[in-house]
Amino acid sequence: MAKTLVVDETERGPLGMHWLTCAALAVLFLFPLVWAAFASVRTDTGFGLENYARLFSSEDGVRPRHVLNSAVVSALTVGGTLVVSTLGGYAFGRFRFPGRDALFLLTLAILMVPYATILIALYVLLGWLGLEDSLLGLSLVLTTFQLPFSVFMMRNSFAAVPVELEESARVDGCTSFGALLRIMLPAVRPGLVTVGLFAFLASWSEFFAPLILLNSTDKFTTTLAVVNLRTASHGAVDYAALEAGVVVMAVPCLLLFAFLQRSYVRGFTSGALKG
Repeated sequence: MAKTLVVDETERGPLGMHWLTCAALAVLFLFPLVWAAFASVRTDTGFGLENYARLFSSEDGVRPRHVLNSAVVSALTVGGTLVVSTLGGYAFGRFRFPGRDALFLLTLAILMVPYATILIALYVLLGWLGLEDSLLGLSLVLTTFQLPFSVFMMRNSFAAVPVELEESARVDGCTSFGALLRIMLPAVRPGLVTVGLFAFLASWSEFFAPLILLNSTDKFTTTLAVVNLRTASHGAVDYAALEAGVVVMAVPCLLLFAFLQRSYVRGFTSGALKG
């Protein structure tokens, strides 16, 4: 005898509300991006890529070197953040030493300090180090801002890995560093992806730190170049070219997030819930 599946109306209601809420939030967050993409290809005569051509051909517009500068800063920031946060998270999550918990809380306390309040001090410090008006100095500052959250994520990711895996590696002759490279890093790959993605998004779209720390036009990042295009028009704002600049800045972030979405969700969940 065939069985009939009966769906409880009390269960259908909450499920429907769930999808309705998700759809509403998706529309709310996607609307500005869709509007920017639509405005970037809209011209007086129809649709085309004239706005992008004007963005890259204008004397004060975006140049390939500006995009390359943003890529270099993002790559240095992601690399530095991954290396330091991995080593710091491994130490906090796997080793016991005097003052460990106090030092970890002090690291997290840095999150409560608005970074804008210390940018001038960091600018002076970079001048002493000979790194003023340099992409390396900017990437070091951005890496510093990313470390508290990144160390927190990596510490929780390492703490979620069963200790037996590391112990078995040491029985086979691995040192602590060898166990980190061969056993622990593959186990915390979602956490690494999450930390790297956050660092890339923050550094690629950062505006205030490059505005304070960079002086040379040829070292401007994409964000500064787009704003420079707006302020160099003698009061006449070319909104279409600005929208094209917004799309240029958003596309790498969207592609990277879509490609790494599964690992990002897993890493963020494990890093946030495991304490």
